[in-house]
Amino acid sequence: MTHNKLYKSKIATSLSLILGTGLMFPVQAQEASENDNIEVIQVSGIRSSVQESMGIKRDSAGVVDAISAEDIGKFPDTNLAESLQRITGISISRNNGEGSQITARGFGPDFNMVTLNGRTMPGAALPNGGSVGNSRAFNFSDLASESVRAVEVYKTGRASIATGGIGASVNIRTARPFDASETGIMASVGAKALHDTTNRVGDDVTPELSGFINYLDDDRKFGVTFTGSYQQRDSAAQGAFVNEWRVNPFDGTVPQSPDPANPDSGDPIVLNNAPAMGQLFGIPSDLRYYMADRERERTNAQLTFQYAPSDDLVATLDYTYSKQDLYEARAEQSIWMDDRYFTNLTFDDNTVKTPVLITQERRDLLPRDLGLALQELNQVNENKSVGFNVKYFATDDLTLHFDLHNSTAEGRPDSPYGTWTNLGLGANVVRGQGVDFSGDFPIMIVDFDDVSRTNLNGNGVLDQDDVGTSILDMNFASQETEITQARIDGSYAMDTGSINFGIESRAMESTSLQSLTRHTMGNWGIENPGELPAGSLTPLDLASEFSDFNTTGMFSQGFTGSVAEIGAFAADEYGFDLLANNPFATNRTIEEDITSVYFELDLSGELNGMEYNLLTGIRYENTDVTSIANISLPSGIAWEGNNDFNVRFGSDMEDVEVDSSYDHFLPALDFDIEVMENVIARFSYSKTIARPTYNNLSAASTVGTPSSPTLLSDGPTATASSGNPALIPLESDNVDLSLEYYFDETSYVSVGFYDKRVKNFIGNEQVEENIFGLTDATAGPRAQAAMDELEARGIPISDTSLFNMVAAMENGVDYDSMTDEQFEAEYDIIPNGDDPLMTFINSKPVNNKNANIYGFELAAQHFFGDTGFGIQANYTTVTGDIGFDNNANPSITQFALVGLSDTANLIFMYEMDALQARIAYNWRDKFLDTTSQYVNEPGYTEAYSQIDFSMSYEVSEALTVSFEGINITDENIRRHGRTSAMLWQLDELGARYALGARYTF
Repeated sequence: MTHNKLYKSKIATSLSLILGTGLMFPVQAQEASENDNIEVIQVSGIRSSVQESMGIKRDSAGVVDAISAEDIGKFPDTNLAESLQRITGISISRNNGEGSQITARGFGPDFNMVTLNGRTMPGAALPNGGSVGNSRAFNFSDLASESVRAVEVYKTGRASIATGGIGASVNIRTARPFDASETGIMASVGAKALHDTTNRVGDDVTPELSGFINYLDDDRKFGVTFTGSYQQRDSAAQGAFVNEWRVNPFDGTVPQSPDPANPDSGDPIVLNNAPAMGQLFGIPSDLRYYMADRERERTNAQLTFQYAPSDDLVATLDYTYSKQDLYEARAEQSIWMDDRYFTNLTFDDNTVKTPVLITQERRDLLPRDLGLALQELNQVNENKSVGFNVKYFATDDLTLHFDLHNSTAEGRPDSPYGTWTNLGLGANVVRGQGVDFSGDFPIMIVDFDDVSRTNLNGNGVLDQDDVGTSILDMNFASQETEITQARIDGSYAMDTGSINFGIESRAMESTSLQSLTRHTMGNWGIENPGELPAGSLTPLDLASEFSDFNTTGMFSQGFTGSVAEIGAFAADEYGFDLLANNPFATNRTIEEDITSVYFELDLSGELNGMEYNLLTGIRYENTDVTSIANISLPSGIAWEGNNDFNVRFGSDMEDVEVDSSYDHFLPALDFDIEVMENVIARFSYSKTIARPTYNNLSAASTVGTPSSPTLLSDGPTATASSGNPALIPLESDNVDLSLEYYFDETSYVSVGFYDKRVKNFIGNEQVEENIFGLTDATAGPRAQAAMDELEARGIPISDTSLFNMVAAMENGVDYDSMTDEQFEAEYDIIPNGDDPLMTFINSKPVNNKNANIYGFELAAQHFFGDTGFGIQANYTTVTGDIGFDNNANPSITQFALVGLSDTANLIFMYEMDALQARIAYNWRDKFLDTTSQYVNEPGYTEAYSQIDFSMSYEVSEALTVSFEGINITDENIRRHGRTSAMLWQLDELGARYALGARYTF
């Protein structure tokens, strides 16, 4: 039985030829490599690579971009995120100078769907080591580029594509045996020597190894593919940051000013260029420098078997594995400005006034501490994916796919003392302090004094004898997400197109754990300076570590040391175990069971002599959500005095489970027409969704206490905060319009407009509701009877008299026989079954915000004849209608769209004979990255650009050598608050270079 009659649309055919798999539909996978009547085109060289990427863009229904294996191999990119940033409309976030997650058309990582060979990928990101894992986003830094054959980015929705991506859906393709053009064994091995210019204490040159082997038998019935890679990187970074900017309206005074009535408190404060009355101004709580030495090891592997017992059946079994081991040793030096008197504040001219020069002193106190923290990150990210697929040609016209898949992602500690450990040290050597914020780099000013402390003779130099312990924080954080997926897809071929359909069942379970184990040791060096064993600390001159900034005048003497060694000493000295073993403050599981069906119609034809393609369909999806939180349930809120309340808890942890469900009908339509030769116009409409993050779906609630008895209040006074398992996904109505002109085999220009109308964004709302069935002793029959008795006796009613009367009546004592203090000391009023349910003012996430995001995408690509030179360029604008008002009162919680920024890429290419070279410029404009950096304060990442290059030379048909550089101009990353002067974080980064070779046989 042959299948030469099987219909393939333009997109399926061209993409199968290019990538060996069908990009448009799962049911079209690998037809090219399995049909002997179709020539498989081999990707080789930059020119052919960009030509085939252009073919994908041209022949796709809707807006689709892709990078082939040649592109990934030729870009000097460490991982997939860095490869994807070259695509129009895609920008990335960076961690340690390396791409980690993507933003598509202004939508951040949680609003994009990532699939592996068409299968949904789980995420398990631990953002700051000790923080709770909340994100659904897949971390691209876990995957090396060498392990992937192609990446496809769908910017318009499809009925046949899994939901979850409002910004884009990204599909990662791995190699398969039947993709090979030749039978027998094909293999290649590659090696790189990586030099990270920032490295301080690790190896200056670290290895990157990768390999590929493919076997396909002579009958093309059985094949095996294995790919693997190993990368090691040793690096360092240094920087400065502020923990808190406290912004308030100016009322004529500044917090912590010297007291005019106390001459010992210091000279009167001097305010230069002071804010106007009512004008917002900011005061920093601290300034910190850091020095971090980092190690990363990344291992990737993929094994795929394919077997075709007949022309009618192809079975594929694949396993993908990735692991990333992360270690960081970090030293910090800090000054705190929370209990010192300001003596001088010089403000800038920003609308929100920011001090550019600060000095502090307090003469009536001994010198306070200089913070000298040592920190350590120990984390493992591990991903496993196994899938089994059967493709069955039921008839000449009907093709069926059966697909099973299980995938796990886990982020977990790699140390018994936790994921992130903070060892607090201090030296009481600061008589006065200040900060100069006038330049790009903040200058820490310290009036050093280690002589005048009680019973301590200093030597005028910061050394280990000045240092003592304070606290040890051991943070444990883990997140594990598992997805099990079963799917049946079908395609029925017709003369003018095809009908595609499918049904899918997907179960997701994500569990997040977090705890903090804190031990108090010394007192920041006051009581125990010099307690550490000799040689525990190594002096560090921080100023010498900064090469890009003027550090003149900064106090820069700090220390490095081993958290494990000093922690072990402290554990023995102060009597505790060096283990992160406290009960979990967060123990949360989110389960989602998703059932979906879709129907799709793919048609091609002519309209008034112009070729067109129409792809339209609808997807129905039902989702059942179960949110489980393991918490200690409150047993009641005891009334212990006039307006004194206390939450009582049971002794055991219990599971709180909340169920919810929702469903969606998601239509999609893509239409393109060749309005004139090589000029294609497109229109797309789709409705897409993105599900809430896991923390917002939590079933856990935290209850507070009332501020006064309910009977004496106008409404509820008890507060609470919680998640909301009943949240529904964001919904977006998407429209795309574009025009593309393909004027040569490797050349095109395009312009596109996109518009996304999104509803159900999540904001916080205060809702009056009962929590945990808790009852209110201040609103029940006992309280009412007491109020009636007070009125009858003519006793003024207050919090105190009401409490006393309830206690007296309940315990059978004379109201007049005890004082207020005796009633409060002797009696507690416990809620009972006769009391009504207590109403809380609960702050919870709700779907209550709408927004509009729109913009333009411009792209061009051209090779200049036979010169070997070529160019690629693109520019994307992103505009949103809800931004952050930097002049708004900080007491207001604002909703704003984060991640919105323009992006651009410019790539120069050269390919002639055996030589290939590229130089790539990537730019992202400033963008709002959070609305809650501190309470209601915003965080902005400043505009960032980076230049990378790669070049390779084919020594022979088998051997290629290469040289590449990343961030060759040593660009740094800076974040700020309401104004650019309000520094949040500054990271000094550096370049990386790699010399490599690849041998094919």
